[in-house]
Amino acid sequence: MDLDIATIVGIVLGVGSLIYAFTLEGGTVTSLIGVSAALIVFGGTIGATITSYSMDDIKKVPGLLARAFKNEKDNYLEIIKYFTYLAQKARSEGLLSLESEIESEEIKKFDPILKESLELVVDGSDMELIRTTMENKIYIEDMEAKKEAGIFESAGGYAPTMGIIGTVMGLVHVLSNLSEPDKLGPSIAVAFIATLYGVSSANLLWLPIAQKLKNRAHIKRTERELILEGSLSLQAGENPKILERKLMTFITQAQRKNIPQKGSVELNEEVGR
Repeated sequence: MDLDIATIVGIVLGVGSLIYAFTLEGGTVTSLIGVSAALIVFGGTIGATITSYSMDDIKKVPGLLARAFKNEKDNYLEIIKYFTYLAQKARSEGLLSLESEIESEEIKKFDPILKESLELVVDGSDMELIRTTMENKIYIEDMEAKKEAGIFESAGGYAPTMGIIGTVMGLVHVLSNLSEPDKLGPSIAVAFIATLYGVSSANLLWLPIAQKLKNRAHIKRTERELILEGSLSLQAGENPKILERKLMTFITQAQRKNIPQKGSVELNEEVGR
């Protein structure tokens, strides 16, 4: 699996910075370890999150975690190349010639919505039907992706509160044993470990993963909107060069700097056609 270095570096740097800063002030790493605090914070956070969602949603968590650590790049340029090729083929051989592309290996590299939209185009569906069908599908899948990111967002909201609960529980235990004043300081310090776990896990783990998944969802939505626009252009019989120029507007200026300036024919040669 191609790992996302940014996710790994971010978590290691964040946690490492906290620990290093603590040791600079004379603290020891072992003093930051609290089994009971970890059980309260992480167990409580996971329990509250499970309560907030259905088991079907919770079963997705391992896959979502793996996705957060997996390197995913957008397919904007590849989609544009493919649609430029499709437009050229439709222009020279007719729209029905695209039927052979529906089961091709090339189309399997992209989001399944491309195959569905191409089927609608080949079937001769009118543009309004294609737009409505695809926009509804894009909306539903985008909402599902946001819901998945919301699982980690919820965990990020519960974790600090669980940390406070753990600290309060620890202080209750400390105040019930005031007969040993010399142990009061260390006991209070241990009680506050729960707050540390809650706040740090929320801001270094749960919320960043939620934002990572949101960013991935945004890229997917843009890819699907690009596919929709390309499909409508195919149905309208637009000139391949005009189609390509239109779809290139989905690529930001920063991304364009890394794209060689090539014409439609050269782009299609890269697709392997």
